[in-house]
Amino acid sequence: MKISAYYIMFILIVTSSLYAQFDIFQPKTTIGGYGELHYNYNKSENSKAEKTLDFHRFVMFYSHAWSEKWSFKAELELEHNFVSEGQGELELEQAYIDYRHSGQFGLQVGVILPSAGLLNEIHEPPTFLSVERPDYHKNIIPTTWFGNGLSIYGVLKDIDYKVTVMEGLDASKFTMNSGIRGGRQKGFKSDAENLLYNARVNFTGINGLLAGASFTYNNAGKDSSNISITLFEIHLRYRANSIYFDAEYGNITYGNRDVERSTGYYIDLGYNIGSVLNIETELIPFVRYTDLNTVASTKTGGEIEKQYHNSKWMIGFAVKPIHEVVFKVDYSENENALSGMKTTYLNFGAGYMF
Repeated sequence: MKISAYYIMFILIVTSSLYAQFDIFQPKTTIGGYGELHYNYNKSENSKAEKTLDFHRFVMFYSHAWSEKWSFKAELELEHNFVSEGQGELELEQAYIDYRHSGQFGLQVGVILPSAGLLNEIHEPPTFLSVERPDYHKNIIPTTWFGNGLSIYGVLKDIDYKVTVMEGLDASKFTMNSGIRGGRQKGFKSDAENLLYNARVNFTGINGLLAGASFTYNNAGKDSSNISITLFEIHLRYRANSIYFDAEYGNITYGNRDVERSTGYYIDLGYNIGSVLNIETELIPFVRYTDLNTVASTKTGGEIEKQYHNSKWMIGFAVKPIHEVVFKVDYSENENALSGMKTTYLNFGAGYMF
């Protein structure tokens, strides 16, 4: 009788253990997203002020995990509220299969984001201080930058790395005003003749600190000739002790082009005074300084190297009642190095993520 009871107990324990193993992971689907509403006022000297009210972005995020290692992630974005006759944009900014073998190694294949700068991969409105994304992330790093390709990624001790091979740029759409931004192919029947190579490393071994750099190379196509681009950038972010600090510097060198170099940097400094008041709402006054020149150096030299050189200072205030919601206001003044013309900006914004 005792032997039978022990035997039955053993069977129950083994059976429950087997079922527990099968119950460790269940396939799951996750929905997320973010969006932002902007009011923009800008006025240049001797011109009429421009005022706009725009729901700039509405983004839906979808993720499905088949197992602990295999998942799919996608992001669909609607810009400027609707799409009609060249107005607004509807973009599939991410859509990739993700294989995460371990913390040290993973693989992404599909529509992906190269890892350049602080915002190209993570750019939800509550993650940066100003109403609009920094000018640096338009004219030096063309955020949001996405395309067809693959990436490997992982973390080795305190080093977070990512290496990407993806579609290249269309050099025929480079401009003096916005650098390489217009050359993004955005995954639409993209020319794969000349692939783009991107590598990034971040150091995360100090609490609240992220410090890193990335290197990007592409022999960008242009009809019968090519323009090679080399983008090198460094970035630093600190989020601890109520301090918000971001600093980025980037330089693009060109081959086979009259423009030889584009360069720029910006610095953000903010402080959460909500911590001093001992309240949960974050109240963050901040300042920013930006210096950009998309035509920093040319083969011929001359005043054109000043024509696209702009510097801007900004003051602002961000309120985060909860981590996922933010209300922002900022005021800035931009000065052109050649003309000396000044343009003032006043922006209000509300943003969210979930």
